[in-house]
Amino acid sequence: MPRPLRKAVFPVAGFGSRFLPATKASPKEMMPIVDKPLIQYAVEEAAAAGITDLIFITGRHKRAIEDHFDKAYEIESELEAKGKRELLAVVQGVLPPNCRCIYIRQPEPLGLGHAVLCARPVVGEEPFAVLLADDLIDAQPPVIAQMAQHFAVEGSSILGVEEIPRENTASYGIVSPERPGAGLSAIRAIIEKPKPDVAPSTLAVVGRYVLTPRVFDKLATVTPGSGGEIQLTDAISALLAEERVLAYRFSGKRYDCGTKLGYLQATVELGLKHCEVGAAFARFLAGRRDA
Repeated sequence: MPRPLRKAVFPVAGFGSRFLPATKASPKEMMPIVDKPLIQYAVEEAAAAGITDLIFITGRHKRAIEDHFDKAYEIESELEAKGKRELLAVVQGVLPPNCRCIYIRQPEPLGLGHAVLCARPVVGEEPFAVLLADDLIDAQPPVIAQMAQHFAVEGSSILGVEEIPRENTASYGIVSPERPGAGLSAIRAIIEKPKPDVAPSTLAVVGRYVLTPRVFDKLATVTPGSGGEIQLTDAISALLAEERVLAYRFSGKRYDCGTKLGYLQATVELGLKHCEVGAAFARFLAGRRDA
């Protein structure tokens, strides 16, 4: 019986250069979709899977993330004094109950694999999830909860994957599944950013992982690539020689909020679903289409 999934790693040390100048002084993970920052969506997803230890791998200029999940005494006191109970509950609920935040500084931007490796002292010998806040996934149940259910049965590392256009394979890690059409399949191989003509499939790994602690050994010994970066894909490829790794076609819609187009799409579609402004927003968009 595999150990329960209780820890999640959030690599948040990146610069967010695609969104400059908005990210010049504010982390890209704090960019809001309607009224919640991207990182909060990821944290809520982890908490919905029963995860309690939230491990943030941070860098310079990321203090806003720590402040966001910290207690805001001044704001809470003012809201309570003014009787704004609903807003007070919103502020107090930013950090899901029974969760704790752990912050680790990544000293150099040496890639996603290096960021994950920085979490080793806290994760130890437990399985753990990795969530990339850039990939906002609208799903019920949340994707990490879906993957945690499979992990409880399989006990193997699981990668969240989705079909992409073949011309986009050079932007993703691509897996070669043993059963190409299956919802859950063992992986033969994983290749980082292959050109379309050599990609083994069009199944791309997106920002959701459940990993066994053995991956840390691989991250510690993998040969750094371009720019000295340590790739998580390379470590998973090495892990395949020793352990079974599964690809999971999750249920849900992913928005690539690391791009401007994906961010705008998420803003519009989640805005239309928002309980407070969704109906009015839909009327506004309909009016623009009719104009």
